[in-house]
Amino acid sequence: MSIDFSNWSNHKNLQNWILEMKNLCKPESVHLCDGSKQEFDTFCKRLEDEGVFKRLNPEKRPGSFWCVSDSNDVARVEDRTFICSEKEVDAGPTNHWCDPKEMKQTLLKVFDGCMEGREMYVIPFCMGPIGSKLSIIGVEITDSLYVAVNMFIMTRMGQKALEFLGQSGEFVPCMHSVGVPLEKGEKGPSWPCQPTDKKYIVHFPQEKSIWSYGSGYGGNALLGKKCLALRIASVLAKENGWLAEHMLILGLTSPEGEKKYIAASFPSACGKTNLAMITPTLPGWKVDCVGDDIAWMKFGKDGKLYAINPENGYFGVAPGTSMQSNPNAMKTIAKNTIFTNVALTDDGDVWWEGMTKETPEHLLSWTNKSWDKGSQEKAAHPNSRFTTPAKQCPIVSQEMDNPEGVPISAIIFGGRRASLEPLVYEAFDWNHGTFLGAALSSEMTAAAKGTIGKLRHDPFAMLPFCGYNMGDYFKHWIEMGQQSDASNLPKIFHVNWFIKDENEKFIWPGFGENSRILKWIFQRCDHKIESLDTPLGKCPKVEDLDLNGLNLSKETLEKLFHIDKSGWEEEIKGIEEYFSKFKDHLPNEIKDQLENLRKRLNQ
Repeated sequence: MSIDFSNWSNHKNLQNWILEMKNLCKPESVHLCDGSKQEFDTFCKRLEDEGVFKRLNPEKRPGSFWCVSDSNDVARVEDRTFICSEKEVDAGPTNHWCDPKEMKQTLLKVFDGCMEGREMYVIPFCMGPIGSKLSIIGVEITDSLYVAVNMFIMTRMGQKALEFLGQSGEFVPCMHSVGVPLEKGEKGPSWPCQPTDKKYIVHFPQEKSIWSYGSGYGGNALLGKKCLALRIASVLAKENGWLAEHMLILGLTSPEGEKKYIAASFPSACGKTNLAMITPTLPGWKVDCVGDDIAWMKFGKDGKLYAINPENGYFGVAPGTSMQSNPNAMKTIAKNTIFTNVALTDDGDVWWEGMTKETPEHLLSWTNKSWDKGSQEKAAHPNSRFTTPAKQCPIVSQEMDNPEGVPISAIIFGGRRASLEPLVYEAFDWNHGTFLGAALSSEMTAAAKGTIGKLRHDPFAMLPFCGYNMGDYFKHWIEMGQQSDASNLPKIFHVNWFIKDENEKFIWPGFGENSRILKWIFQRCDHKIESLDTPLGKCPKVEDLDLNGLNLSKETLEKLFHIDKSGWEEEIKGIEEYFSKFKDHLPNEIKDQLENLRKRLNQ
């Protein structure tokens, strides 16, 4: 079987790689994707005909589909995610390392004939605006139609990406297979995948390539997302002096028309998408969404840090998303959306826990079984997702396609902590802010396998996504701060929306009310208001927080900003123990910050 590249691309290295992978995987046929709407519609119809997709009621949710995965393929598999750098120390203690030569031999064995009886799809895609110096081209080869249609939404895919690549441009090769070959005429399972211990999500930082085998779900299979945009991009960023970060980007405009851009980094399922699409409760304040998950940031000629969102869609966590928590997300997913592992209503719409006050009497659950109200089982998987075009967001930023990016005034770190971390405080300087990112920890959620609620250290919310030694990553952040004048650097803040009282109830209302904290951050960027120095950082004066209409008691306010010195002494021990795993890769500047915190607490 030959491949006709004539009307597709004359990039010789790309052609050679495709032919090499075809010969390895032995597919029945090859489809070179053009990224057209017609192609997308054809693929969705095929998925529907094969019983993988169910078209939702067009009156309820036009152009949208429901599907469910295998119950063994529902989330990232961090213990099967590998960084295969030449030296183990370059992967660092937080990554799973394997010798690249050994891993390549393993992969060549499992990929040999893995696409027999299946069609191979070749997906050229651009991460970032077409034509931007900040953008990166990838090409994903896959045998999953589900992956192809999701990549259509999540990236700038097809002919436009190939034109940007040209005849000799560099691209990141992304090799994917569900790992389930078919006999001639065999139908196979509707969601093919391998058992967890047979899955491989592998990154080769030296050669900038990705191989993924055995999973068809989310970031394991949509290789432009976490694999390229964070793990490989973080390595490229270190080598070339920029930042690839797990951060939302939003524009915040004051009633006077002044605008600032803010990037924020939270672990998965800690409210990143909600903040990116926030509807401010403060009169006159407006937010527009540049991106909800990933930011690539480089210094401009003016010394300021500029960010782009490399993605073109949202792959959002469904449970908890509602008209109360995120009305803009609900409006975004009103049409042209793929829903994975949510519940299906009897009238052909979707539902998940937290979506409505009233639970439907009957549903088809994410396990494709009949579900009745009151059941002990969740109707939607806790990590169920929607894949939806960013351009459908009612507050999508007009700057989303700006090839230059947007100037970042503030960076926010935050996690899910029931106590200890105050509502908001500002770092003393860039190095202190880097320490806040490095020391970040959060109670675990369903986005990754593990014990829900258990505290885990998640530096910069990059623990599962950094493609090299995290100690060197901290050093890279320190060095980035030395690239520009301090007055040009974004100010760094820490927030915690999740403080609870003794009855396990959240004491800060959150959601749209978080705009009150964004307003304080906005004003602090220009030193329009003073702050209070505390051992942790610069906290707000209560009179400078716009709390009108919230009716928070004095006791609640004290709890929101309480600094528990003995609790922090214990926290320092935990941070110190965590940092010890980086050994001599932990920068002295970070050690100094930890010592400074200890001294301030003892003063």
